[in-house]
Amino acid sequence: MPGVKTNERPGTRAVLRHERSSASKARQVLDLIRGQDADRAAQILRGTERQAAITIGKLLASAVANAVHNDGLDAEELYVSACYADEASTLKRWRPRARGRATRIRKRSCHITIIVSRMPDERLAKKRSERDVATGRRSRRVAESRRRADLSGRLSRRRAAHELAAEAEAEAEAEEELVEELETDEEWESTDEVTAEDDGADDDEDDGADEDEDDTDEEEAGAEHASAPEAEEREE
Repeated sequence: MPGVKTNERPGTRAVLRHERSSASKARQVLDLIRGQDADRAAQILRGTERQAAITIGKLLASAVANAVHNDGLDAEELYVSACYADEASTLKRWRPRARGRATRIRKRSCHITIIVSRMPDERLAKKRSERDVATGRRSRRVAESRRRADLSGRLSRRRAAHELAAEAEAEAEAEEELVEELETDEEWESTDEVTAEDDGADDDEDDGADEDEDDTDEEEAGAEHASAPEAEEREE
């Protein structure tokens, strides 16, 4: 019994006709995305370093858009159910060779078809479970990163508070040292004033003592003058 014909395969399709590339080159890229999820197939095409991958990527996006807008399907539930490239018309060109001969140049083209369909329920359930697991892991990673960020923020705030406290303590110590120095200077100044007053009092006392001594000397000299006539009278 023959299989399903190409134009009778179920699903939403997008066809590109007369692509200026050989069918063999397009088939090498189509083999990479056959049976893959739509989003995974797009990622594979973006990472493929072939010229045909760019055209096939645009065709895949067109097929997904047709399924979403025309058939009302969810883009996350689609997969590439079929993709193939058929040979199209070939342009004949000629190239001159030696001895007046000519060589044929074949400029080939192809028709590329991509069909996307909804995933089976088993595969869709498996994909959802894997997505839930990945989402749970991502949420745990996000929560852990946020916890680390909060912890680092708290640590930075604590560090800043400690630095501010240290600066305040340093300023307080500097103020205390300045006050002590001012008090010491005032004590020295008061001591100098007291010493100056004591020196002035001693000078006054010394002056008074000198005056007393002068008076005593004058009295002694007067007594001597007074006692001299008396001694003369006694001698007489």
